[in-house]
Amino acid sequence: MNQSQMETLLAIVDEGSFEVAAAVLGVSPSAVSQRIKSLESSTGRVLLRRSTPVTPTEAGEILVQTARHVALVQAEAKAQLSQHMRNVPLSVAVNADSLNTWFKDVIADTAAHGDVSLKIRVEDENATLGMLRRGDVVGAVTSEPNPVAGCESTPVGTMRYFAMASPSMELRAWDKMPAVLYNQQDPLFKRWLRGKDLTLRDLSRRVSYIPSVDAYNDAVRVGLGWGMIPEIQASELLARGELVIIDDTPLELDLYWQRWRLESAMLERLTASVFLAAAGALPPGN
Repeated sequence: MNQSQMETLLAIVDEGSFEVAAAVLGVSPSAVSQRIKSLESSTGRVLLRRSTPVTPTEAGEILVQTARHVALVQAEAKAQLSQHMRNVPLSVAVNADSLNTWFKDVIADTAAHGDVSLKIRVEDENATLGMLRRGDVVGAVTSEPNPVAGCESTPVGTMRYFAMASPSMELRAWDKMPAVLYNQQDPLFKRWLRGKDLTLRDLSRRVSYIPSVDAYNDAVRVGLGWGMIPEIQASELLARGELVIIDDTPLELDLYWQRWRLESAMLERLTASVFLAAAGALPPGN
């Protein structure tokens, strides 16, 4: 395997297709196909699923992670040699509620240094781990304490969620009130319901899905239904009386920062920034 083959593999995984990867790399689609065929031939493994989008196989995930390691180290080395580090890219996965609250300080700190580009992937706290495992990102905010192979895991704090609603909404039994979910999966909402011995089927038929943090909070605030909102996200709305907590039972989500076990000055600094931002906003985990 050579550098051009590994760069091509990364481009295909990142872009999701051979054709777009070819455009990004500035080569023909046939050249991209030939590089992958040669790489698969030399490894003796099928590395990519020819699906839409293209995804790595289990063997491909191993090479993608390796290729991304090499790309990060090379980018840092080139940056240090040129004393111009704006081309060092760091890909991270963050859940939407963290990104909308305490992780903003991480972004601000990165901007203040002015020498790194961030590629943030937004997924729920369960799915971010898959990105780390596949090598799509170098670090992830996750609810999983056990580290992925080749990574280290550190607790960063706990996000506390409460069932909230507009003060104008009539409080009734759970199966009589309209509800607002982030999406049809919404594992946090379902987890809270399980703690009440309830499921989505027990709710009223008026269930809305709002896959945007700000719009979700607004939907609850204006009375579309009750929802699960992080305490740190709703503090001002609660203080102004625009939201009320309708159940005192919190849902506590312990968060962890998982990152590659890799010697990288930029990754170390990002990790320190994550720890500092979380410590200033989140209570310690259980």
